Amino acid sequence: QVQLVESGGGLVQAGGSLRLSCAASGSFFSINTMGWYRQAPGKQRELVATITTGGSTNYADSVKGRFTISRDNVKNTVYLQMNSLKPEDTAAYYCNANLADLILKGIYSSYWGQGTQVTVSS
Repeated sequence: QVQLVESGGGLVQAGGSLRLSCAASGSFFSINTMGWYRQAPGKQRELVATITTGGSTNYADSVKGRFTISRDNVKNTVYLQMNSLKPEDTAAYYCNANLADLILKGIYSSYWGQGTQVTVSS
């Protein structure tokens, strides 16, 4: 019953910016860590950034200083502001959320969005 809906992907020139959004909806007690991952053709899915409920963040070295992850705990939404985009940032970006069960609050399950394509031209 949980769904993560992503938006904001698109085509942008190198040096440009995009803002990704991911909203969680459905039956759950709370959301713990949320994050963004990406996967380019022929490559493994890799971590981009994560953020805890309290706002602690973690970034891949390749995006530090360029990307900013944030969240709105009221809207159950996580964002990824991407600045100074490079062609190597081109990938399908996936939202991830760890949710506490509605009844068994100590049990967490991981959910994924459908992915949104980001393409950066040179």
